[in-house]
Amino acid sequence: MLAAPINPSDINMIQGNYGLLPKLPAVGGNEGVGQVVAVGGSVTGVKPGDWVIPANAGLGTWRTEAVFSEEALISVPNDLPLQSAATLSVNPCTAYRMLMDFEQLQPGDCVIQNASNSGVGQAVIQIAAALGLRTVNVVRDRPDLQKLTDRLKSLGAEHVFTEDELRKHEMKNFFKDMPQPRLALNCVGGKSSTELLRHLAPGGTMVTYGGMAKQPIIASVSQLIFKDLKLRGFWLSQWKKDHSPAQFKELILTLCGLIGRGQLTAPACSEVPLQDYQRALEASMQPFMSSKQILTMC
Repeated sequence: MLAAPINPSDINMIQGNYGLLPKLPAVGGNEGVGQVVAVGGSVTGVKPGDWVIPANAGLGTWRTEAVFSEEALISVPNDLPLQSAATLSVNPCTAYRMLMDFEQLQPGDCVIQNASNSGVGQAVIQIAAALGLRTVNVVRDRPDLQKLTDRLKSLGAEHVFTEDELRKHEMKNFFKDMPQPRLALNCVGGKSSTELLRHLAPGGTMVTYGGMAKQPIIASVSQLIFKDLKLRGFWLSQWKKDHSPAQFKELILTLCGLIGRGQLTAPACSEVPLQDYQRALEASMQPFMSSKQILTMC
């Protein structure tokens, strides 16, 4: 293994409240990048020196070395930036599929999302920009708000608002000059998701892929009847079950193309040696943590 991030879903899995739980005892970590050092005689898909990422969750990436079948791995170009390769197989894949699979969006269309500084949120901003989509990005208020806003805009975010700003009456005027979003991406739930629904265009879709507030989504009857809003969910593990390994590999290569063209970068990361994993785990669970913790093994 070369590097592996700590994602919220990794923590959920350790806590036992995730949709996919490995048999115990287990190794933590669902994402990362490794380098092949040796292969068996009948292996044809990978060779020593190749960079590889997990084909599925539950592989256990927080370790220095491992033996896997070639079917458990996908080769990626070894000239990718290390942080990009280590964070490729979960958040960018989720972002890309949500932008492509729920609404037939055209260049100039608008997407609204909360948790915009999360790993998925940062990938949504960049992939949307590459597709010519406009984004309205919602974040929690925080001490370093201007610094965060500047960073998200440098990634391609068109507009950044706090949760409180989104609730203000002035937002009605804002959407007079901007197309109403046809797609909302919700990683929070509770009041935050209610606000996203309020600003969706009639017939639009809100896709939920996380629930950081641990609060239910409340949609009014009028939103469902008179605006015909659709509430959907997305889980990458389920998408993989419904699609072939070749289709997942094609998705990975599409994202590698975006990285190669400079249109997709890794989220803000802090590299931490594997032996200091406890410090990295504690940091990953701090509120307003804008930097993804990446365990490094090399």
